[in-house]
Amino acid sequence: MRLEGKIAIVTGAGRGIGQATALRLAEEGAAVTCVDLALADRTAAAVEEAGGKAIAVAADISTSEGNRRMVDETVVAFGGLDVFHANAAVQFLGLLEATPEEEWDRMHATNLRGVYLGIRHVLPALRARGGGSIVITSSLLGLVGDPDLPAYGAQKGGLLALCRAVATAHGPENIRCNTICPGDVDTVMNAEFFEHQPDPVAARKAITDRYPLRRFASPRDVANVAVFLASDEASYLSGIDIPVDGGLLARIY
Repeated sequence: MRLEGKIAIVTGAGRGIGQATALRLAEEGAAVTCVDLALADRTAAAVEEAGGKAIAVAADISTSEGNRRMVDETVVAFGGLDVFHANAAVQFLGLLEATPEEEWDRMHATNLRGVYLGIRHVLPALRARGGGSIVITSSLLGLVGDPDLPAYGAQKGGLLALCRAVATAHGPENIRCNTICPGDVDTVMNAEFFEHQPDPVAARKAITDRYPLRRFASPRDVANVAVFLASDEASYLSGIDIPVDGGLLARIY
């Protein structure tokens, strides 16, 4: 029970990586606030069915009000905050010239601005507990380029810089900040990418074959890293990016 007595918030907790992280945090003893636009209650119910403690907050994390409310409801329900997993994200598939301004703005509001707002609102609560851990879900596309996801990659790359700024600014307060950079993960968002390909099955196999481990990550694979970064086992890690990519970045061709 590496996180017994800890209190955590997970955004984008309704499915995928966020849902898996909420469940794993609870398995390790944390009380969890599951935040999502529509599906947070489903994840919170799953945590409680497994014997954990959780509340659901339906909030739009692209707004200051949504972020303020998720923190306020967490403090009221559990008495404080120790871990913040900024995970919520949206994407638009298309080349740069085919990406409308409104799509760029919509994605930016959640993927980058939403994380800034989340961190801004959780900092006082973490400070009140004598420190804590901020874990940001970035992406391998924050480190490398994909012509079909330029906006997503740019915003995920921005999270790496934001993480380092937060880590250096708030390290003296015992507040750590790190990013996880997953490659392909078996999520709904990932499935949507392949559905846009002429031959989804062939496209998936072609990409899977590029991974030395010959598979995509499961959401739980990523959640395990988030739990580690949230725990005291990672107490001397801050300002770093951890690729969770099955060895993909280890190869050239």
